[in-house]
Amino acid sequence: MSTVSVSPRLRRALAAGVVLSLAVSLAACSADSDAEPDAASTGSSAPAADAGSALDLSDVCPATVVMQQDWQPEAEHGAMYALVGDDYSIDTDAKTVTGSLVAQGVDTGVDIEVRPGGPNVNFQPVPALMYLDTDILIGAVNTDAAIVAAADQPTVAVASQLTWSPQILMWDPESHPGAETIEDATADGAVVVTSGDVIPALLQSQGMIDSSQVDTSYEGTPQRFVSDPTILQQGFATAEPYIYENEIPEWGRPIDYQLLSEIGYSIYPEPLAVRADAVEEYGDCLAKLVPIMQQSQLDFLEDPSAAIALILDLVDQYDTGWTYSEGVAEYSVAQQLELGIVEDDPATGVFGAFDPDRMQSILDDFVPFLVESGSISSSDADAIDVDSLYTNDFLDTSISMG
Repeated sequence: MSTVSVSPRLRRALAAGVVLSLAVSLAACSADSDAEPDAASTGSSAPAADAGSALDLSDVCPATVVMQQDWQPEAEHGAMYALVGDDYSIDTDAKTVTGSLVAQGVDTGVDIEVRPGGPNVNFQPVPALMYLDTDILIGAVNTDAAIVAAADQPTVAVASQLTWSPQILMWDPESHPGAETIEDATADGAVVVTSGDVIPALLQSQGMIDSSQVDTSYEGTPQRFVSDPTILQQGFATAEPYIYENEIPEWGRPIDYQLLSEIGYSIYPEPLAVRADAVEEYGDCLAKLVPIMQQSQLDFLEDPSAAIALILDLVDQYDTGWTYSEGVAEYSVAQQLELGIVEDDPATGVFGAFDPDRMQSILDDFVPFLVESGSISSSDADAIDVDSLYTNDFLDTSISMG
């Protein structure tokens, strides 16, 4: 068989698996850049927010609100990029984009800077970055990553953006005819290929697979799946189904999959979080900014075109080897809505809210996996108070998708 082309887009799944092993690293990973942005900010074309209004951040927030993502620019991060005004400038050395923070059509009186994660920061976990550089106000921190970091780099989630994880296990429908679920597809002893221990541990805890079916050698490329379509492989519902069918010519046909959230992978993916000390220090800012972030996600999903154009511009100008097409971006938006990956909190009907019962369940279910993998110690796990991991206090409870 000919060599399979590698899409760097697929490497995100690998990064998701290795983040836990990196979470205790404190080493700084990116040098300050002396490079000037490639364009000077000339002011947003949006009208200014009314002084003192809910959209006026000038009197309560930092002059530049810095937000840190956990991966390369993509549509799953649309709410952040949708706030970047049309006066944006890009620093191709530091890999940042800065512009007026524009919400609901008005200039909020402050700037926003969005920083990508992953290879741009040597795969450092977001909590570590937030404590290394306290200019970062908002970071995207998965719930399991927050649990791992709780002892030394505690963060508090303030709003959920993706309600459910888009992570999947995928399989070839021709190799597993009639399979509709992960349990169906693994019933014949198929090997499950992942980049970390958490997913296999979850499947084993539910009796779906045994130890002979575990393979944690996934490298984030399609080579293995294309050459051995009997395996199941991790991926994202917002990307891999489109990529494999449309952008990997060696495959070029549909795949089947199931969301891991349907079988107990219940973490909140990439919720917006702040350092624990920032809850009080920036409380007045968060009281205005969090509702803006709630609405930004909904506005992005309703009309993603401008933010997608920015994301594609950043991918092109950052030039890191990451590839991301307009087709994948549009597919991601459609999947977020169609699969209910983004929805109102089922318990309250508020978009962006955290369900206390779900948060407790995440802590109860995932701590044993994290302790067993060595990501956290038993003593640190016992010290975690679930209420310290999140707050609903800054949400606008009137904001919903309904």
